[in-house]
Amino acid sequence: MGMGLRNGFLLILSCVVTLSLSVLGRPATFLEDFRITWSDSHIRQIDGGRAIQLVLDQNSGCGFASKRQHLFGRVSMKIKLIPGDSAGTVTAFYMNSVTDAVRDELDFEFLGNRTGQPYTVQTNIYAHGKGDREQRVNLWFDPAADFHTYSIMWNHHQIVFYIDEVPIRVYKNNEARNIPYPKLQPMGVYSTLWEADDWATRGGLEKIDWTKAPFLAYYKDFDIEGCPVPGPVNCATNSRNWWEGTAYQALNAMEAKRYSWVRMNHVIYDYCTDKSRYPVTPPECMSII
Repeated sequence: MGMGLRNGFLLILSCVVTLSLSVLGRPATFLEDFRITWSDSHIRQIDGGRAIQLVLDQNSGCGFASKRQHLFGRVSMKIKLIPGDSAGTVTAFYMNSVTDAVRDELDFEFLGNRTGQPYTVQTNIYAHGKGDREQRVNLWFDPAADFHTYSIMWNHHQIVFYIDEVPIRVYKNNEARNIPYPKLQPMGVYSTLWEADDWATRGGLEKIDWTKAPFLAYYKDFDIEGCPVPGPVNCATNSRNWWEGTAYQALNAMEAKRYSWVRMNHVIYDYCTDKSRYPVTPPECMSII
């Protein structure tokens, strides 16, 4: 994950997650397809296991992960973020190969804000253990007022982060130029809600206001479509998988227009243009999208 992720997790949190696994063509219950990664004693299933509620005390955050990993495909979920003063909190939705030094990882991290200030989403990409590819976008809507769909599309040609079908980030496969691209390691799907007031809001200047606790975030319509691992041996190399189709190998005209709009109006940080960190522009930043 991003900066400070593996620091201590201290937060009163409650989250409700509604789940469906469309790759299997049926509604999923939580325990069928997911496992609790921490604070399991505080998790309660509701709605016949199609939703869960985590109620946590001030000494813990909450998190869960898919039981299976996937290699290529699309994952998405609808999220309603923490309303009001959420400074110092991070809501994360990400994929991770869990291979430490050579890990691949695709991150959405929603950085809490002071009341009235825009919510920021940070994306990051690790490929073959190399990360530090952060970009930040101020959201153009209130993500705590209603649910919005957040998706990661991952195939042999590109990785695209979407919000309500609007692409906010594209990472092309440029292995021909010796630029690492995640394609060999399956990744699990994870979500966490946690405290990171040492960096999350205005670089750590804004701290959590514990009088606003508990902090609530909601998830529903979780969807995975991809090649499960373990699973069919040739699935990940099958060019007939829908996510490998011509329509998903590059942005279409409408997506490109929306992407340009986001880049022009809502990007507030891009590692590609941070000369203090990268005096020489990283080679993947020279890609033509």
